[in-house]
Amino acid sequence: MEERIEKAYEARPKTWVYNCTILAIVVILMIWSATSMETSGTTTDGGKIALNILSGIFHPDTKLLFNLTKQGVPYLLLETICIAFLGTVVGAIISIPFAFLTAQNLVPKPIAFMGRLIVMAIRTIPSLIYGLMFISVTGPGPFAGLLTMSLCSVGMVSKMYTEAIEDLDTKILESLDAEGCTTWQKIRHGILPQLMPNFASTAIYRFDINLRDATVLGLVGAGGIGAPLIFAMNAYRWSEAGAILVGLVVLVLIVEWISTKIRVKLTRG
Repeated sequence: MEERIEKAYEARPKTWVYNCTILAIVVILMIWSATSMETSGTTTDGGKIALNILSGIFHPDTKLLFNLTKQGVPYLLLETICIAFLGTVVGAIISIPFAFLTAQNLVPKPIAFMGRLIVMAIRTIPSLIYGLMFISVTGPGPFAGLLTMSLCSVGMVSKMYTEAIEDLDTKILESLDAEGCTTWQKIRHGILPQLMPNFASTAIYRFDINLRDATVLGLVGAGGIGAPLIFAMNAYRWSEAGAILVGLVVLVLIVEWISTKIRVKLTRG
């Protein structure tokens, strides 16, 4: 028995050459990537600016933080939430027909292929580019942010919806068909109960992403809290920037906690 084990151990595949080759390639790529990094733009004032930002976060402007006017942090956060929420809802609704048109178990493969090409094309363009495009069409403001969030959501949500549709348990539909159920009854009792938890969980997850993207979109004038933040930082008003960042961190933490609870509830039933 021991001889068999020793022979099997000696006859094992020699993978050390393969592993060493992969390790060498990774190291070479890391060194090559590091050569393209430039630090010529770094100045001695960078550390001071970083300290000023931290000081602003720990000493925020309380007047701005609790200002209930349109210039205050609560209103700007509410505007950001509305842009992210409405963008998610519109994008999730538009994604439903896209998902059914790209599911290979429901439509012919050529149609599914064309639908996937469209979804991939939507996903390739960054949200900032969409924001600049819509701003040039509708002008700066929250509506441009809403359109941007909607279109960006379609790319990801459609893909996730398609995967949920392709994972449908067809045996349930066969059993309902054997019982003589109509098409609507098969949809109502066989398809929707399988899809709704996945669809809702995907939409909530996308809302988390849109909330962060909506903040960035404000930098290009698409509404939200991003523009006041960059203006405060450019003007070196660190206490105002700190107040906005504090409000943003609290908002993200609250939304993340609520969305996690909802997703767990949907997943576990």
